[in-house]
Amino acid sequence: GNAFRDFDPPELVQADREAARREGRTYLNIRRSLDLSPAQIEQFLAEGRPHVIRFLIPRDQTVAIDDLVRGHVRWDCGLMPDPVIMRADGSPLYNFATAVDDAHMRISHVIRAEEHLSNTPIQVLIHRALGHPIPQFAHVPYVAAPGSKEKLSKRKRDTYRNNPQFRKMLERGDLVFSRLGLADSERPDPVMVEYYERMGYLPEAVRNALVRLGWSLDEKTEILPLETVVESFTLDRIIKSPAGFDPDKLARFQAHWMSQLDLEQKTAGCLPFLIQAGYIAEEVDDETRRFVARLVRAMGDRLKVFSDILDYEEFFLDDEQLVYDEKVVEKRLRKPADARQLLRQFRERLATVEPFDAPTLDRLLHQFVEAKGVKIGHVIHALRVAVTGKSVGIGMFDCLELLGRERCLRRIDRALALAEASGRPERSAAE
Repeated sequence: GNAFRDFDPPELVQADREAARREGRTYLNIRRSLDLSPAQIEQFLAEGRPHVIRFLIPRDQTVAIDDLVRGHVRWDCGLMPDPVIMRADGSPLYNFATAVDDAHMRISHVIRAEEHLSNTPIQVLIHRALGHPIPQFAHVPYVAAPGSKEKLSKRKRDTYRNNPQFRKMLERGDLVFSRLGLADSERPDPVMVEYYERMGYLPEAVRNALVRLGWSLDEKTEILPLETVVESFTLDRIIKSPAGFDPDKLARFQAHWMSQLDLEQKTAGCLPFLIQAGYIAEEVDDETRRFVARLVRAMGDRLKVFSDILDYEEFFLDDEQLVYDEKVVEKRLRKPADARQLLRQFRERLATVEPFDAPTLDRLLHQFVEAKGVKIGHVIHALRVAVTGKSVGIGMFDCLELLGRERCLRRIDRALALAEASGRPERSAAE
């Protein structure tokens, strides 16, 4: 037959392997059990002696396939040990199970990673022994870590933190997942697609990046909608060499596909992140949805992935909960001699201006600094810190309009009190 019961104990098999290693020769299992008589086999089975079932490799033959990616590949069966196809407990092993499964499901093409190429000759022989048609094989290259030819591995996340291309993305992930309340054990690995889903990347962007890792439509096309891939994909354009994952290229694909969404779609993508972070209630009312949409519009191209909305917690916090960056307060409110006085005076204008919208507020500030004879930077930096606690953000006047008059005034008052609590005496600003 094409298989046999092997009664050699594991210790003996291991000793055979060690002997082959010491002698510098290819390991081939010794077929001692083939010398057993039918009576001896029956006796061993009656005794319950442990054994495995091995597939009998025809060592006088060769196996050859025309791989749809790698071309013609040939193996010498004389260098192949007889593989175990069933364990002592009766459970089948991969090479046997997959051949039977593929035949049962009438699989015509086996497309898989190149590390399975070494399994192929055994599977071909099993198919032949069982009288199955041989499927066509295509072994695609693995995805390499950025800047290397080493296979991307989920066990090397800590190592990737030292990779310049990966570091920025991983640090960003740490920040996002902490805001979402995920413990370290709950955070997905950047080698897994789930990571990018949880970060708020679009499926179209991830798919585009994966397609371009090992396949091309032509010499210049980068943006590939699913419809184009489905219509144009052929195995002959798959590259043979591993392609390195490029986080920066993924970001460019993401920027493109995000730009294709309308405001309603972007808003819908951001809402789950705000809910999970606790910034808004789980039941989103129309007023909240409209507010988030206004913020998303004001963010513009700053919204690169949906989780970027979490950078703008100042719009969802109560005024008393707003945290001020102490270094920024020192730089923008305490150190400039006239910053607090100018901010206090501009607050008075904000208290009465009508309407309280971005265009009006823009004109108001320009008129104010012109009247005071100062540069706009003398006021706008202090104003931003006062109402957001930060030095950067969306457009200043969009920010003021979104927060509304009362919230802006309360925050300015709080920021001035904070700055003056440990600040230095200031010069009076020109009236």
